[in-house]
Amino acid sequence: MSPQELTEQIFKKQSFLCVGLDVDIDRIPTYLLSEDDPIFEFNRAIIDATHKFCVAYKPNIAFYEANGVEGWQALEKTINYLHHEYPEIYTIADAKRGDIGNTSRMYAKTFLQDLGFDSVTVAPYMGKDSVEPFLEFDNRQAILLALTSNEGAFDFQTQQIDGEELYKKVLKTSKTWKNSENLMYVVGATKAEFLKEIREIIPENFLLVPGVGAQGGKLEDVCKYGMTKNVGLLVNSSRKIIYASESSNFAEIAGAKAEVLQQQMAEELRKL
Repeated sequence: MSPQELTEQIFKKQSFLCVGLDVDIDRIPTYLLSEDDPIFEFNRAIIDATHKFCVAYKPNIAFYEANGVEGWQALEKTINYLHHEYPEIYTIADAKRGDIGNTSRMYAKTFLQDLGFDSVTVAPYMGKDSVEPFLEFDNRQAILLALTSNEGAFDFQTQQIDGEELYKKVLKTSKTWKNSENLMYVVGATKAEFLKEIREIIPENFLLVPGVGAQGGKLEDVCKYGMTKNVGLLVNSSRKIIYASESSNFAEIAGAKAEVLQQQMAEELRKL
């Protein structure tokens, strides 16, 4: 999916919500554990209840890898379900990969070709030859970690090098890479005050913004400093939605939580 098609979906649905499918087998309703594939059944219920209110889903790959072959099978079934039932939805493999070129090429093939995700999150620490293989696919994107929402982000990302923060160097350098038009960036909602300067460097690229909700980020701050005329934002919420309830109607409650966020986003879009 191209950024233009994603933007069309955002305005159509009046939402830039991304739902994180971070499925912890220990937190899903216990009655699902008797199913042949409890992870997929949980995902399917969440997707069916929330798809009207979001434009993207983001499975965190670690939660599937932790369950071995069965986890990978659940991931494949989930992405195939999305492709078949809701092809208008944008999909993100939250894998945070990045390695030497030939290895990154295999990671890119896995997520962008074999599984057919629209995008994959990538770590930039090893530089351009670790990222460029992810940028070779038409209508596919690499989402580069820029300024993250975790506590340890300040260990490296905001450190000054020659008078400039490291994350700014990452942003500026990445713009020089081959096929850089296929880049999006991760910027945490808890770092909303940094968005104004980030937008001066990358004024049009989409930003994937985690940290709204459970991590304390505020939607209105993200929109104030990060939204463009074409929106340019995907705001992720995971635990606040998918673990809103452990009861048998967990999906219905998740849908209600997603709708609340969608309504807040519609209000922000009306300000454009």
